[in-house]
Order: sequence, then structure tokens, then C-alpha cells
Amino acid sequence: MEGATEKIWMDGEFLPWDEAKIHILTHSLHYGLGVFEGIRCYKTSRGPAVFRLDEHMRRLCDSSHIVGIDLPYDQATLTDAVLETIRVNKVDSCYIRPLVWLGYGSMGVNPAGAPVRSMIAVWKWGAYLGEEGLEKGIRVKVSSFTSHHPNSYMTGAKTTGNYAVSQLAKMEAVRAGVDEALMIDPEGFVAQGSGENIFLVRDGILKTPPLHGVLRGITRETVMVLAREQGLEVEVEMFARDEVYAADEAFFTGTAAELTPIREVDGRMIGGGKPGPITKRLQTSFFSVVNGEDEAHLSWLTNV
Repeated sequence: MEGATEKIWMDGEFLPWDEAKIHILTHSLHYGLGVFEGIRCYKTSRGPAVFRLDEHMRRLCDSSHIVGIDLPYDQATLTDAVLETIRVNKVDSCYIRPLVWLGYGSMGVNPAGAPVRSMIAVWKWGAYLGEEGLEKGIRVKVSSFTSHHPNSYMTGAKTTGNYAVSQLAKMEAVRAGVDEALMIDPEGFVAQGSGENIFLVRDGILKTPPLHGVLRGITRETVMVLAREQGLEVEVEMFARDEVYAADEAFFTGTAAELTPIREVDGRMIGGGKPGPITKRLQTSFFSVVNGEDEAHLSWLTNV
């Protein structure tokens, strides 16, 4: 695997990367119930620093609670394990993947008897949608797959099974020759990307969908804070795809995607077909924060 490091934290101990294995009858492998997080550690002038670590680990614990998985470790222990995993692997920047799943011990839809397992891996991972995407923007298509209804799957939890439809949407988009998918909710309104939140800019106003079947993105929240600090009006409301087509600017946010501009949706150019001024300003502010250059938001960084 590209970017692989040396050690993976698994159930309280460090194992060599290639020896961190599971049984083929692992419950979550068959039935898809597990919870995870995506977190980034950035290289800063003060050393490696993890962006909004506490918020991510709280969401991991909340996700476990929502789906009824009893974590064998508390939030503080898992947070310390993240930092120690970065130290053990001697990396100054990385992507971080904590995962909690139901292991080998029972089969059948009822997971009773399946032990709760956990792991933390870190690896080198650059721009998820490409460096060119960050600079010039990406091409997107509206997916034929519908985002989850909040009563069919608890969308406030970041679960493994929840991402099956995201994978289908992503594969469909790539096969169509574009970079990413835009998913519509069961009522016909814009929901999110395959793994990102979406923002529009129209007449200087920033707009994003409400948390109606959409994961509460930590990067989404960060961008909303930065926008308001810059005096931008931020509206949280439902909108249909036609409003995306007519937007002046659009961009995705997420831990993996960071802040990636959108230059085209369904063959329609967004604005001038390149990152707009508000998108670029917010992107600059975001990277200033995560790289430790914004003194006002150092509390969002946890030094390794």
C-alpha cells in the first residue's frame, strides 16, 4: 500500500503493518457494522499536529454509542493511542484511521457474542482529490444513487456500512470520467459528495445543506466558523441541483478532501470554471489553520 508505515495499534498493542490481521469470519466483514474516523496530522513549525483531534475522537465514541457498540476504551485512551501511533511511526504528517469493529466469535445478523475490536493506522496520504483538484477545481456529476434517509440508516454515525452507497456513487463518477459524485437525498435535495460536505456561493452568500441525513462534518463546521469570522453570511438550507448549476462558486469539504473547489457539475461550468475568490480565500484560511500559521486557532491543533 502506498504510504504504508511500520506499526498499527491494534487492541492496545503495536503490531507490524503486515501482521495486523483479522479472521475471515470477522462479523463486521460480513454484516458491515463498524465505526471509524478520518483525521489528518499536519507538519507545522511546532512539529506534527493533529487537526481537531478531540472532536474527531468524540465523534468516534458517539458513533459507537449510536449503533450500540460498547467501546473497550474511553475517549482519552483512544486519543492518546492516536498520538502514540504517530510517534511510533516517526511521521511528521499523515492520515489517521481509527476503526472499531465486531470481530470473530459469532455469526448471524445479531452480533451478540462478537468481540469489539479496535485499531489505529496512520499513513502518508496527499490530496485526496489530487493536487491539481485543490488548485484548479474538480469535475462532478450528480449520482444515480440516493443518499441515505435518516430513518433507514443512522446518518449521524460515521459507520462502515453507511459508505457502501458512497462507494457505488464514487465508482459511477470515475467511470463517467469525472472526479467525484454529488448525491441527492430521498426528497430530491442536494445532500453531499460521496465522502464530503458541499458548499455553494451565490451573490457573496455561503450556503450548505442542513444535517438532514448528512454527517456533521468537522471540516464543514471549521469552514463555517472561518467564513463568519471573515464577515461572510452563511445560510444552512436545503437546495436542489439546479441551484448548484447556477452557483457562482462551489466546493467540497472533508478531512480527506480538505477544501476542494468544484469547477463543473454535470457538464455545466460553475461560475468562471475555476476556483472563485471566496473559495480561494477560505481555502487559504483553512490551510493556514491546519499548518499552524493562524495564531487565533492554535487550539484546534494537538501537538504530537
